[in-house]
Amino acid sequence: MVVAQYSKLPAITPQHFKSLLKTFMIDFIMLFLYRLKAAVHYTVGRLCQRVAEEHRREFSRQAVAAIAETTFRECAQLIVSFRHAKRTTVSAEDVKLLARRSTALSRHIQNKSEELAQEQKDTRKKNTGKRKSRDTEEESKE
Repeated sequence: MVVAQYSKLPAITPQHFKSLLKTFMIDFIMLFLYRLKAAVHYTVGRLCQRVAEEHRREFSRQAVAAIAETTFRECAQLIVSFRHAKRTTVSAEDVKLLARRSTALSRHIQNKSEELAQEQKDTRKKNTGKRKSRDTEEESKE
């Protein structure tokens, strides 16, 4: 009888349950990190392909892997510092702070940040201009 077989199983103690749960959570986190690392590697590979096509250069597999590993580690460092500061949003200033050890990277990030800020400013000006022209058109129709 099936019920008799289950009644012979040892009882799971709270400590044993916690141990099983901890093992499961560690496995789940490791799987998540493995998949995240694979996604970072894939994205870095695609970016390297794009840069290689633009500049007629090639990246070796080892170079792509090294860039991906560095990216993953730096992102992990950023997450750790954010948790320590009890923050949830990454700003451009945080990325600049992380890149401060590499002068060339820091300069590149600074330039990109300024470009993005200028694009956002231009977009706001265009939207404001469109809104003003719509308001004037509506007033003239009335």
